[in-house]
Amino acid sequence: MPVHPLPQPTSAPRQPGGALPFPTPYEQPTPYEHQVPYEPPYAEAACVEAPTLAQVAARAGVSSATASRVLNRSAPVSAEIAARVERAARELSYVRRRAPAATARDTGAIAVVAFADLLRFHADPFPVRLLAGAQRVAPERELVVMAAGPGPARPSLVRYLCGGHVDGVLLVGRWGDPALPGLLQAAGVPVVSLGRPPQSQRLAHVDADNLSGARAAVHLLHRAGRRRIATIAGPPDTAAGADRLAGYRRALADQGDPARCAVAYGDFGSRSGEHAMLRLLDQYPDVDAVFAASDAMAVGALRALRRLGRRVPDDVAVVGFDDSPAAATARPGLTTVRQPVEDLGARAVELLRDPAPGRSVVLPTHLVVRQSC
Repeated sequence: MPVHPLPQPTSAPRQPGGALPFPTPYEQPTPYEHQVPYEPPYAEAACVEAPTLAQVAARAGVSSATASRVLNRSAPVSAEIAARVERAARELSYVRRRAPAATARDTGAIAVVAFADLLRFHADPFPVRLLAGAQRVAPERELVVMAAGPGPARPSLVRYLCGGHVDGVLLVGRWGDPALPGLLQAAGVPVVSLGRPPQSQRLAHVDADNLSGARAAVHLLHRAGRRRIATIAGPPDTAAGADRLAGYRRALADQGDPARCAVAYGDFGSRSGEHAMLRLLDQYPDVDAVFAASDAMAVGALRALRRLGRRVPDDVAVVGFDDSPAAATARPGLTTVRQPVEDLGARAVELLRDPAPGRSVVLPTHLVVRQSC
């Protein structure tokens, strides 16, 4: 399982502000698949003859050479021209034809592109469990793991992924380049997102039912007699962060108490959870329970509570999300929401065989009750 890092500068976690960028998502408690019918938005997309690069260039008002540079990411082009060419390619449903050697889908490799800080990626058990699940259903395939930072995808990455070296691509994490999936699809490369993509992206994806899992966690705390339930939310510009926060808010509304929200934000990491717990207790001294959107942040919250002499669960109950190895080894043992990480990786590889735009697989979560609640 070779690793080909593409290091880029890391960025600070986004601070919350304004409306959440993701809508209220799934509520189904069981696995399901959904196929959104695709209708070409322009008449040209339905033509019998496949559109050519020259037609894309003409529609965008540029030369064929410039259009090729944009779609291949082979040379710098102004953002305005790049946007025109990419829009024209989408409108025409243009698919770049490659050389016969490249189009032969028998490389034996699948690229797993993880958009995360390289050190955190290697320290986090989540991507390792995803890879284990992917390898389980495709043992004959080589998983080429690539780490990329935020922002536009580097031309070298795009050239590699579109160059006939892999049979498909799994995108993991916050891919900051909205044009990347379209470039892969235009090159005829099957692509699946691990995690719900932004609403603007029609991309096949696999995800856990984050909203229902968070909702169940807060209901558990309410049934335990907790009345001032706070949350340590993940970054609101991530699907998991937005969905788990929406589940928390939905659960409070279910109890007829939507105005009692107490929210602090973290970056899914342990240190941010510790700081967020301190902020919550400073602002809401009567907090008697907290739902953290990741186990790592929940472990940080436990650390903060110990520092302040608060007993868990007597004074403050804590629930996390993920059921990572850290949840079982925490003291006290961490009650958490288990998501089927290995199954997510397995289903993503299966979906690569037919990654129709808009197709989704959402897997259920369930509670694992331990001593922290």
